[in-house]
Amino acid sequence: MVEADPPIAKPVSATAENVKAFIAGGFGGVCAVLVGHPFDLTKTRLQTAPTGTYTGAIDVVKKTLARDGVFGVYRGIVPPLFGVTPIFAVSFWAYDASKKLILSFSNNDGPLSTTQLAAAGFLSAVPTTVVTAPVERAKVLLQALSLPQVQGQGLSEQMYKGVTGVLRHMYNEGGVRSIFKGSGATLARDGPGSAAYFAAYEVTKKALTPAGASPSDLNLGSIICAGGVAGVAMWALAIPPDVLKSRIQSAPKDTYSGILDCARKTIAQDGVAALWKGFGPAMARAFPANAATFLGVEASRKFLDKFM
Repeated sequence: MVEADPPIAKPVSATAENVKAFIAGGFGGVCAVLVGHPFDLTKTRLQTAPTGTYTGAIDVVKKTLARDGVFGVYRGIVPPLFGVTPIFAVSFWAYDASKKLILSFSNNDGPLSTTQLAAAGFLSAVPTTVVTAPVERAKVLLQALSLPQVQGQGLSEQMYKGVTGVLRHMYNEGGVRSIFKGSGATLARDGPGSAAYFAAYEVTKKALTPAGASPSDLNLGSIICAGGVAGVAMWALAIPPDVLKSRIQSAPKDTYSGILDCARKTIAQDGVAALWKGFGPAMARAFPANAATFLGVEASRKFLDKFM
């Protein structure tokens, strides 16, 4: 019997790969928000509330539930939920593009080193910041709604009910510049954070891959583990700039002249420890939210591979 020739693999264009990376990243982002938003809200309120407002993360949750009920822990979810598709889509697309760019300048055709993967992760944060900064600004304002320094801006609570009201306020405050307030701090957080994020994921996947197997064939448990480790690695670096970003984005106009001014005033007022506010909920969120992210990315990528 003559054996049939093996099926010829269908060539995949660069455009198709970019589209898949974009869609998979967006789907992973939705998974991240649904799992991680309550932790994120707790972190933001700890970071932006005046000293003494809360005794810790558990106190934030208790007071949020008492004031707003169960759905209160999902306050401010609309901006990130609608924003995660472009944010994560751009992030994963930019990461893939950055890896190809770095590979084109390397002297070998082998897999990228950990340093090169980290560099690709850092570069991915540059275009992503354009989308992340305004979404984060709206989210922070909605999450910090009940805090005195936000309500002290002369804004009624009704004005903040909904994304439209927040966007209108931001634009009226200072036009497009107000909408992108905190972009520098966002990049300062996401540049190093993304470097650690993607490098940790790739390194962990490689470590969990059995000899002779491919990382692309890892089971769901290994993907969840690698994604969780990636999230922990990112937030271990990102908390101080995240605190500054949250304060800049939630503060009244002209409170800070920039990230360095915010750091100086924060330390002078609350001490160096203030730069680590929200560390507990951020780290509690890091593993499950980012495990969900990469699980969503990998699952949707495999699904798309069947059609593209």
